[in-house]
This record gives sequence, structure tokens and C-alpha cells, in this order.
Amino acid sequence: MTALYLIRHGQASFGKADYDLLSEKGNEQSRLLGESWRSAPDKIYSGDLLRHGQTLEHFLLGYQGALSPVTLHSGFNEFNHEELLICYDSQWRDFAKMAAAISKKPNANKRFQKEFALALDRWISGKYDQDYKESWSQFKKRCISALQDVIKQELTARKLSLITESNQHANNICIFTSSGTIAVIIQHILGLSDEKTLVINQQSRNTSVTKLLFSENNLNIDYFNNYSHLTSAGSDWVTFR
Repeated sequence: MTALYLIRHGQASFGKADYDLLSEKGNEQSRLLGESWRSAPDKIYSGDLLRHGQTLEHFLLGYQGALSPVTLHSGFNEFNHEELLICYDSQWRDFAKMAAAISKKPNANKRFQKEFALALDRWISGKYDQDYKESWSQFKKRCISALQDVIKQELTARKLSLITESNQHANNICIFTSSGTIAVIIQHILGLSDEKTLVINQQSRNTSVTKLLFSENNLNIDYFNNYSHLTSAGSDWVTFR
């Protein structure tokens, strides 16, 4: 079976004016992951968001192995959290101003988490789909389609390898993506409800690794949310956002 590793990006700037930028801790988390990596990736896919690319960049700095081909695939991008907040409350159109205002209040992170949770619940409810450029159901379809695209390409390459007696197929594939995308893929495989999918999303740590195994007729989860490379470096390295 082929191993497919879903890698969540490093710590970004949740609640700040520019979320799509890794923090210094996020850069180092990514490097630590690369340093600990043992399964040489034959192929690498990445969402095309800045935080995905930066995670991959610092992962490779830590890994220091032979560079595998990298394919950008927007299907592995996260949902637009700013759009969710704006549709929930129009004041979030000035994201920097709202984020700055909340940051000055006591328990700023909890306040922001509450706002975001309400915005997320509104989106997932399906009652206001017309308000969003990408509804929850559309997001799920996009993520699963991206996964199926990668699997189909690899199975096709494997069949060609058998015909031509070459060795062009991959045994280990890495995909740099986001927690929402990973949660939806887990939901797809296990048949989880939307509510349980949100729980999965909330448990995902930065630079955690989820390993899938697939063949012609099977797609399984080997493990979920492994962040041992962070706990080995110290508990302060473990972050959720």
C-alpha cells in the first residue's frame, strides 16, 4: 500500500491582520518536523497558501534529503476564515481593526475563539449558503476531490510501472495542507458527522502528521495528529493555531 502523509502547516497568525504567514515558532516547528522525518517522500503536494509553502520550505531545511517533485494543488487549501467572520458579523470587514480591538481585551484569545466558533457554526449549518463564495458542502467536495485526484494519479502511475517494468510510482507521498482539510478527509473515510468533524479540526496541532494508506480498493487511516517531533523538543512547541 502507498503511504500518504497529511501535514498541517506550522503556527500561523490566527487573530492577526495577516494570518497567512508563519510565526517564528511556526517556522521552527516545520524545521523540527523535517529534522525528524524518516520516510523519504517520493512526491510532495502542497496547497498554494503562503503558510503551506513556508511550512514546506522549513520542513526541507530540516530534512536535508533529496528534493522530491513538488506539485501545488489548491484543492488542499483551507476554507476562508475571514469570509466566515465577515458573513457572521460585517464588522469583520476591517479584520485588522477587529483583531486589534479584541487583542486589547482580557482573555483575548478566548474572545476570538468564541467569535470564530459562532462564525463556523453559521457556515456549517447550511442555512446561509448563498452568503458564501464557498459553502461548507462545497468545501468538503473540494477537499475530497483533491484527495481522490492524488490517489487516482498514483494508481495510474503504478499501473504504468507494471506495464513498462519501471519504478516511477511513489511509496510515500506528503501533502502540506490545513486542519480543516484534514478533518474533512478524516470525516470522509470514517463517515463522521459534521459535529464530530469539528472536534477533529479542533484537536489538530500545528505541523501534526496524519498518515493514510491506500491501494486500488482500500483507503485507511494509519494514525492521526502525530506531533511527537514537537513534544520531543518541549511542550512549549505544541500549538493549535
